[in-house]
Amino acid sequence: MPGIHSPEALREHFRLTPSEKAWREDASGVPLGITEHYLSLIDGQDPTDPLRRQVVPTAGENITLPYEESDPQAEEGHSVTPRLVHRYTNRAAFLVTDICPMYCRHCFRRRFTGNLAGPACSDEIARAADYVGSHPEIREVLFTGGDPLTLDNSALKSVFEAFRSRRADLIIRLCTRYPVSDPDRIDDALCAMVASFSTAPVFVLTQFNHPRELCLQSRRALDRLHRFGLQVFNQTVLLRGVNDDSAVLAELFENLLGCYVKPYYLFQCDLVAGTGTFRVPLCRGMEIYRELSTKVSGLALPVYAIDLPGGRGKVNLGTAVISPAGEGFVDILTPEGARVRYPDK
Repeated sequence: MPGIHSPEALREHFRLTPSEKAWREDASGVPLGITEHYLSLIDGQDPTDPLRRQVVPTAGENITLPYEESDPQAEEGHSVTPRLVHRYTNRAAFLVTDICPMYCRHCFRRRFTGNLAGPACSDEIARAADYVGSHPEIREVLFTGGDPLTLDNSALKSVFEAFRSRRADLIIRLCTRYPVSDPDRIDDALCAMVASFSTAPVFVLTQFNHPRELCLQSRRALDRLHRFGLQVFNQTVLLRGVNDDSAVLAELFENLLGCYVKPYYLFQCDLVAGTGTFRVPLCRGMEIYRELSTKVSGLALPVYAIDLPGGRGKVNLGTAVISPAGEGFVDILTPEGARVRYPDK
């Protein structure tokens, strides 16, 4: 597979910083993997390049802060069948595979992603589809992972068929970073296959985090999805040293909107073990979002959201009730009225 998949290959391409040299792969992290396409976008001479920061590991990943967890969204506790997570009443997530073409260093599902277990087997797919078929309160299912598009078209089609055969009315979200990591994967054959499951909407959810990721090849991939009638939404993660600047975010969101992509969420980086170097303090994130709201139209403005630790759910930070809790923490009020403590540092 072209690209970088070993420390040796990384050293051949980059002059590594001391922190990059000190990184050690361990069971709690994700593997090293950078696609050839994404590699071509990185300024190899700049150790602070925002694209490099997303994919080249550093020693910070080997540090777990006291308030970080391996599964902050409590997906394991909400797994109702192998690979199917039912955390919200009206939607569920099916972990199609744990494999990605490229491993983002800020990955929130690092307890699962990159373990090389591979795609879900036919029994796992059938059990998940049966569960969704027998639970009409589930209106949407997310095909996620890992990246579902690491499956070939035939295998991915089988996943769609399994769920559609139980629920023709099911809204499907296809979650993929391929438009960023390897946009050539988004070809006519793939788009036609996905678009054929049209008894209910299929939405494509992707993750562009920086304007430079929106290159010519990525724009062509997004245009292809649009031409096949597939609506695309983008979920950006707010990342320190990558996009923690309102001007950078404004450029990204306005450019995405010009490619028929709706900026959907701007996520606060989860409290996942080994991601502390990426997390923007909450107070700074809210300041950035206020600045952003004065620079872009409502169409280009995503919801700034946070997934509360312990699987307590998603909260819109634009409308959240937040109060100081002292010693670098705040209390965030959940929709149910409970208070959840969260670090602001």
